[in-house]
Amino acid sequence: MEILVCVKRVPDPAENEIELNSAGNDIEQDDLVYSVNEWDNYAVEEAIQIVDKIGGSVTVASVGDEDAEEVVRREMAMGADKGLLLSDDAFENSDGKGIATILKAAVEKGNYDVIFTGALADDGAAQIGGMLAAMLDWPYASLVNVIEADDSKTIKVGREIEGGNQEMNDIDLPCVLSIQTGINEPRYVGIRGIRKVASVEIPQLGASDLGIDPDTVGAKGAKVKRVDYFMPELGEGAEILEGSTDEIIAELVERLKAKGGIK
Repeated sequence: MEILVCVKRVPDPAENEIELNSAGNDIEQDDLVYSVNEWDNYAVEEAIQIVDKIGGSVTVASVGDEDAEEVVRREMAMGADKGLLLSDDAFENSDGKGIATILKAAVEKGNYDVIFTGALADDGAAQIGGMLAAMLDWPYASLVNVIEADDSKTIKVGREIEGGNQEMNDIDLPCVLSIQTGINEPRYVGIRGIRKVASVEIPQLGASDLGIDPDTVGAKGAKVKRVDYFMPELGEGAEILEGSTDEIIAELVERLKAKGGIK
């Protein structure tokens, strides 16, 4: 099975103090520590496990500048077979549709059975997987937390849905799946793996290589533009009930009754 996993380089929230820039339309980018998007990391791990089981190869692709090569190599050190860097000045400031357009062109350059994306990335829009599937006219499933694959033309996927429920679907290949965190436990990437891929050549494809009109992506092609970005004002903090367990429970019950939460 040939699997392409779309990965993104994002600020690591565990390593950064997030502040707004002076224009108030984005976060301050200077001195940020970056890593691979968490959801994408689970997607790569799942792809590697599938290929280990039934054969094939895993390719990781990232849209970004030269710094994005860092996360491509990191996922190759994890176990992906190949990498692609989709980089061009024309791609800068692409909106969701622009990113999906770039990825679609990369997919059409290859011969893939399944495309994995993370369920969402750092902007929280959760839109790339669905847009990409629509552009390719391929079946799509989001919030996937179970995958059962063999060498047939279909795979079984489980989805996390409302109310904590689970649904299972058979999906024809080729397809696009957005992977949820918790589907697996991503493996540790050691120094040995990083050194192994340090000198591997990673193809870099730009707009002309992908056959993309530069005016359809990037800032020129963006239909969605961020106009404001702000931290919400903090409200009053939560009240902490004190006392023994029985006292806290009794107080909580009384407050819920008073507010109509219980009768």
